[in-house]
Order: sequence, then structure tokens, then C-alpha cells
Amino acid sequence: MAIFRKTLDKLKAGLGKTRQTFVSSLRSVLSGKQLDDSLIAEIEKRLIESDVGVSATRKLIEGIKADYKAGTLTKGEDVIEYLKTELKSMWPEQDRSLNSTDTKPMVILMTGVNGVGKTTSISKLCKQLTGEGKTVLLGACDTFRAGAVRQLEIWGERLGVEVVKGQQGGDPAAVAFDACSAAVARGVDVLILDTAGRLHTQAGLMDQLSKIRRVIDKQIPGGPHETLLVLDATSGQNALRQAEEFNAAAGVTGIFLSKLDGTARGGIVVAIRDATQIPVKFIGLGETPEDVELFDPERFVEAMFALD
Repeated sequence: MAIFRKTLDKLKAGLGKTRQTFVSSLRSVLSGKQLDDSLIAEIEKRLIESDVGVSATRKLIEGIKADYKAGTLTKGEDVIEYLKTELKSMWPEQDRSLNSTDTKPMVILMTGVNGVGKTTSISKLCKQLTGEGKTVLLGACDTFRAGAVRQLEIWGERLGVEVVKGQQGGDPAAVAFDACSAAVARGVDVLILDTAGRLHTQAGLMDQLSKIRRVIDKQIPGGPHETLLVLDATSGQNALRQAEEFNAAAGVTGIFLSKLDGTARGGIVVAIRDATQIPVKFIGLGETPEDVELFDPERFVEAMFALD
């Protein structure tokens, strides 16, 4: 129970902006009101504004209207509990942990556009894995920006994790090849490969990502075992487009939602689930390597709607 409380408190803090803008305002609108068509329209507007997404919002509103007409949902205050129950039910029971493999190393490919917090998310993943007693090696496949390699090296030094790198402007797939070879030779448990901050609209860069995947599979059959797409929670609906495009090019197996503590629109988690069916596996709640949580829908919804 203490662990659950600690996790819930951390989530509540991370979702503070969402609660302050969306949930608090929704509670104030619903408090003491009888449900009617105009109030339902206001609920719909606020769900859209919180980035829950048009499709998911439509489903929620249709359910509210049906219960309202049936007379089972009459008070504004009751809508909060209704929304909590329905949001939790949107996620099926599934394993949201990292994909496991019987062979070593397990290979994790990290993807995402520039500025989403990909390198910081890698540091969070490293911290969690090394905390579990696993050995980790990093591959700096973003050869387009010198700063990207150095940033990864700095995190590696802080966390005691080595980094395999190549020349600036070199072939990212060649770095992936070297990193895979080193990981096998050293017998590490996990290899994490950073990639350039590709724009999902740039076909050439997306092709390069596919090439990296082919190189990995030749070196380590079955790899990458996990392809994580880092999405910036503050980017709103644009994140949905990124998820769709990256999934088509790279076969995304999970989402690492970063910067959740910096947005007032935490409902984007719901929109991602409704639009892509790709599981959100991790959420970033701050700037340090410790500020990461495994995504749990029930705890997330409870934290999102929690009273301060």
C-alpha cells in the first residue's frame, strides 16, 4: 500500500497541470448542477480541450447521453465517476513491461522526432534497467548532430554505462552494427540504440531507420526486441500523427510518453490509446533519470482526477 501511495503521489504531482486546468475546471462546472444537454455539450468541449481526442470524446459523450436519457445519470457530480470508470475500461488487460527475450542482448531501438526528450528518456530507461541489476550498453546512432552523441555520453558517464559511437555524419547503420557486435562480445543484458530525431514526414530518414532495423536483425536475430517511440506529451494531437507514421516505418511496440509533467493536456494518453492501439509503456514525469513510471491505466486515471 505504501508503494502504491508513493507512486500515486508522484503521478499526481506530474499531472498537476492537467488537474488544475481540465479536472478542476470540470468539477467546478459540474458541481451542484443537474445534467442536461447544455452541460453535456460543455463536458464534450472540455474533453476535447484536454486532448482526449475527438474519437474518444465522442464515445464518452455518447455513453453519457445514453445514461442521461435512461435516467441513470442525472447529477453533474456523477459524471466524474462515470468518466473515471469509462477511461479505465479503455485499456485491455495486457503486459506493458518491456518485451522479454531468452537471448542476450535484448535490443531496444529508441525513435522519435527532434525535441521530444528522447535522450533523457533513454537515461530514465537506463536507470531503471541498471537498478534491476542488468548490464546496459548504449549505441549513439544519431550521427547527424554532434551534440546528440555528446549528450548521450554525458548521461552514460553519469549512469556508469558505456557508449558506442561513430564519426559525425557517418552511417548510423554502421554504428548500429558496431554496437550490436560489442554488445554480443561483452555479453551485456540490454543494448539501447539512440537514433536521429527523424521527422515522420522525411521519407529518407525513415528509410534509414528501416535500414538500422535490418542491420540489427542480421547481427542479433529477432532484434530489435522492443521499438519504443518517444512522444512529447505537450505536442498534443501532433503526437498521434507521429505515432501512426513511425509505427508504419518501424513497427513500434511501445510508447514512452515524455514531459507529461509539463502539459495541461494529460488526456493525450487516452487519444493515443484510442487512435493507435500501441501501448504506452513508460511515462516521464520530470527531468532526472528517476522521474519515470511504468504506465498503469488505473493509477493514471486516479491521479488525473484526484482531489488536491
